[in-house]
Amino acid sequence: MEYSQPDARTMRGRGKRDNRGPRSLVAEMIELVGFDADDTLWRSQDYFDAAQAAYEAVIGRYVDIGDVRVHEQLLETERRNIALYGYGAKGMTLSMLETAIAVTGERISAADLHRILQLGRDVLQHPVELLPGIREAVAAVAREFRIVLITKGDLFHQERKVRDSGLGELFHRIEIVSEKDPPTYARLFEEFGVPAERFAMIGNSMRSDIEPVVRLGGYGVHMPYATTWALEREHGLPDGHPRVAQVSHGSEILGALRRWVGR
Repeated sequence: MEYSQPDARTMRGRGKRDNRGPRSLVAEMIELVGFDADDTLWRSQDYFDAAQAAYEAVIGRYVDIGDVRVHEQLLETERRNIALYGYGAKGMTLSMLETAIAVTGERISAADLHRILQLGRDVLQHPVELLPGIREAVAAVAREFRIVLITKGDLFHQERKVRDSGLGELFHRIEIVSEKDPPTYARLFEEFGVPAERFAMIGNSMRSDIEPVVRLGGYGVHMPYATTWALEREHGLPDGHPRVAQVSHGSEILGALRRWVGR
C-alpha cells in the first residue's frame, strides 16, 4: 500500500498478471475505466437512511420533528460541515449531534446523545454486502480495460470496505479522495497518465461520479441505486447527454462501454 496525495491513498497491485484479452475497438478509445464504490459496488446509503430514521425517532421525544423540520435541518448542517468533516459516517454523526442539541434547545439528555453516537458507530461497522452480480460485472470490464476504484469518504472506513469486499485485487489502482469534483479528477487523470476523453466513470451519483468527468471531456455510466443522499442528487447535466449511458444492473456496464465505439 502506498500513499499518493494528502487527500487520497493509493493501493497498487504487486506482481499482478494482466489478464486482459486482445484490445477491442472501444479500448482504443477508452483506456481507463473508473468505478465508484458505495452504492455502486456494495450497499451503503441504506445504512445511513436507517441511522437517520432512528435519529429522528430520538429527536421526536423532544420536539415535533415535522414542525422543526429535523430532516431538512440535518441536511443543511451536513452541507455546512462537509468542508470541516468531509463525507461519511463520522461527519454525519457529528452533524446529527450538533443538530440534536440545536433543535431541542439543548434539552437533549446525555443518554440520548450517546444513543446518537452509537448510531454512527453502527454505520461504521456495517457489513459489506456486494450488489447482485457486481463481482462478475467488474471482472468482465477488467478483462478488457484497466480499471481503477475512486471513492470518497472516511479513509479508514473506505479502506475496510475495500478490504472486506474482496474486490481490491481486480483494480490496478485504488484512490480514496476527500472530494470528487473536476479538480480532483483532473489531478487523477494527470497521475494516471490518461486524458479525460479516454476515461469512463461508473457510479450511482450524477453529482460525484458522472458530471465532473463529463464536464472534463470523459464518459459516464450512471447506475442509479434505490436510495441516494439528497446532496448527491444535485447536478446540472441535461438528460440524454451523448457521453452518459444509464444502466440498471452491473451486467449492463460492459455493453454500455462497448456502445461508444466509433463516437
